[in-house]
Amino acid sequence: MKMNLADMLSYADIHDLGRIAHTYECQCNGHSKNELIQSILSTALRREVFEKHIQSLNLEDIRFLNSLLSDPRNAFSIEELIARVQQSRFQKEELGDWNPRDMVVKFKKLGWLFNGYSQQTKFLFHMPEDLKRKFSEALARQFKQSLKKTAEPSVYRDEQQLIIDDIYHFLTYVAGQPEIPLTAEGAMYKRQLQQLLDRLSVQEELVSKGTWRFGYGRLFKEYPNRFSFIYDYCFYRQLITEHNHVLHLTDEGKSRIGEGKKENLADVYKFWLRLYKNPIPNIQSMAGWVERLGSEWVTLQTLAEVLCPLVKPFYYDTSASIVEQRILQMMMHLGLIRIGEDLSDGTVIQVSKLGSKVIQGTLVAEEDKVALF
Repeated sequence: MKMNLADMLSYADIHDLGRIAHTYECQCNGHSKNELIQSILSTALRREVFEKHIQSLNLEDIRFLNSLLSDPRNAFSIEELIARVQQSRFQKEELGDWNPRDMVVKFKKLGWLFNGYSQQTKFLFHMPEDLKRKFSEALARQFKQSLKKTAEPSVYRDEQQLIIDDIYHFLTYVAGQPEIPLTAEGAMYKRQLQQLLDRLSVQEELVSKGTWRFGYGRLFKEYPNRFSFIYDYCFYRQLITEHNHVLHLTDEGKSRIGEGKKENLADVYKFWLRLYKNPIPNIQSMAGWVERLGSEWVTLQTLAEVLCPLVKPFYYDTSASIVEQRILQMMMHLGLIRIGEDLSDGTVIQVSKLGSKVIQGTLVAEEDKVALF
């Protein structure tokens, strides 16, 4: 059950209330539960007090808070919270005196996390629903202050639903070939791959030899970014099969072609979140921030400056390359955002109406990800 701050305070014990009141320097009778609750509510929810505490958060606090805001669940075990605190620390601790529980204690003292009140939930932690909304709005205000808005560029790329067409083109191509043999690594041979890439709506270069590539799909090492994603989508949706080192359509794939049936963009977006969640655990949250911050044209540089500190590097992929290539570039391929060039401001982006609808209407559970092998 979702509860607001007032409800959670009424269930909290007097010691917890005393600690929260002390954090907010409340002047009240510490032996009266009712006085403590009233005093905390009138202080903690005051805009200037709330904003002051948000602005005093360090980067790790913000990453931890952001991970809770993007999760639709309202109950977390201490193990889950500690794992999230550890994920929010990008630099390995050298001094050895850092304890992830300290952040959970800090959030409890601020009245931002509470233990459950029933027998079933007392070992779980909850965040008040009204605070969750306020956090989200406060972070959005803070992030928006850093953005530079621009006019609509004279030229921009908007791929709309081209990826849906190209999934269909790929299936049609496989159906039309007498045989598509696969290499020992399970990839298509270069000649047929090039033939196929030439047919797709968005042109991509073949992957050059020796390039470091893994983590973003089964055959990401062999195929360019967008096609690698299309191939994985078809494989995991069981539209294609790689039986005996030959690529075939499954019966489901054949019926797609027979009926002329195309994919639903929300399903394709959901698959992207589940696939890319392996290297980018908070990708759903990042897509949500792009949607909230990119309703008007903004410069890529200022948007990246907001998002990069929230994204953990992945091996040789820096936070910047993840934001620009793995998140924004792929969101453009999915038709969720437009990317343009402005003479004075360089690369600019805006969320499309379709993108806004798809992102707002799609939610993937935290643990729901594609098993790559």
